[in-house]
Parts: sequence; C-alpha cells; structure tokens
Amino acid sequence: MCSVAADAKFHVLAVDDSIIDRKLIERLLRSSSFQVTAVDSGSKALQFLGLQDDEESVTKPPPLSPNHHLDTEVNLIITDYCMPGMTGYELLRKIKESKSLSDIPVVIMSSENIPTRINRCLEEGAEEFFLKPVQMQDVNKLRPHLTRGKQGQETPKHQ
Repeated sequence: MCSVAADAKFHVLAVDDSIIDRKLIERLLRSSSFQVTAVDSGSKALQFLGLQDDEESVTKPPPLSPNHHLDTEVNLIITDYCMPGMTGYELLRKIKESKSLSDIPVVIMSSENIPTRINRCLEEGAEEFFLKPVQMQDVNKLRPHLTRGKQGQETPKHQ
C-alpha cells in the first residue's frame, strides 16, 4: 500500500476529443494510482496549464514562472494526435516552446500507425508514441518518465 500512496502524487493531464478514448485512458491511469485531469482539446489543455492559445500568447508571452498552475502541478501530458482545432503535435510544440512547461514529458497517442508522424513527434520531444487502443502495458511505460521528472524537481529537498 505504501507504493500506491507514493505514486498517487503523480498528476497526468489527458487530452483527447473522443469521450470513449478519454474515459479509457483515464480509467487506465487511475487504476495505476495516477491523479488524472482529462480535457477534450489542446486549447483546454493549454488553458489548464496556464498558457494562452494563439494570438494572446504572441502579444502577451506567459510569465517565466507562472504561479497559477503550480498548485495543480502536471507531471506528464498524454494527448491524442488527431483532434479538431489543435492537433496533439501542435500541443506538443507549444509545450516544448514554453519556458515554464518544456520539462513536462509529453506522450502522443494515435489510432494510425504512420511512421513519419511517429518520428516527427519523437523528434519534437515526445517521450513516447502509443498506438490506440492504449493498454496497461503502455501505461506502465510512463513510470520512468514520471520518476525522472519528479527526481529532478525534488533535488533541493536533500539539503
């Protein structure tokens, strides 16, 4: 039971426009003791993370260390590739371009096995690319990325 309590601190932001896929990934993550926030678009994900979408981010860049998303720290983002409005690839790029969010690991999922798409996402900084339907063995691959991110943030506590 101790390890379940320790893992519960990991917060995953799940992004998918399909309610069925969103509920599936949410259930898999929760059964692995992750805290999950699920949204149905890249724009909503950016809002949750404290970034503004499109022209607002151009005219008014986000502050270097925004405090409004620290209380709901996200340890990993898992997003669908193909969504209306903003694709998972575009969301990945916005996150990796952000000074305050670029260290958050991003995982892309898709029902289409297109090698060029997969490679492009991995080259832009995605940690993993999962084919749908996402399964428990895929969720288990997330743990090293979460652990790495958490260890980096907790190093000052050793003093």
